[in-house]
Amino acid sequence: MKRAIPVVVLSIAGLVPVWRYEPSIGGTTSTTPSAPTPSTSSSAGGTTSGTTSGTSVKGTTIRTEKGPVQVQVTFEGEKITAVKFLQQPNHPQTTAAVPVLISETLKAQSADIDTVSGATITSDAYKQSLQAAIDAKG
Repeated sequence: MKRAIPVVVLSIAGLVPVWRYEPSIGGTTSTTPSAPTPSTSSSAGGTTSGTTSGTSVKGTTIRTEKGPVQVQVTFEGEKITAVKFLQQPNHPQTTAAVPVLISETLKAQSADIDTVSGATITSDAYKQSLQAAIDAKG
């Protein structure tokens, strides 16, 4: 009897992570057929970096198993001055990846950036939406 109680308690403690596990739905990413829409406005709120005046262009919404990803890119001439997430998955790895992705974009001035480890799905969707915004800018 003395061993039964610790065995039961430890068994329950071991099963808690299994009960809390949320599997991903789906297996691939896909794009929605919405076209990027250029607009001239200033960004306000959300996650931004750099200045927020100039031409703002929305990227395509990319649907992933973690949730939708869409960015808005602000340009001063040909230079990317700010990136704002309009949609992003509500996930801890995504939250941690956002500033890294934006910083790398501002350094590279393109969508040719590295994927953030632990947020591969979001990183790939971010790069697709970013590239769509850059392409729409022309």
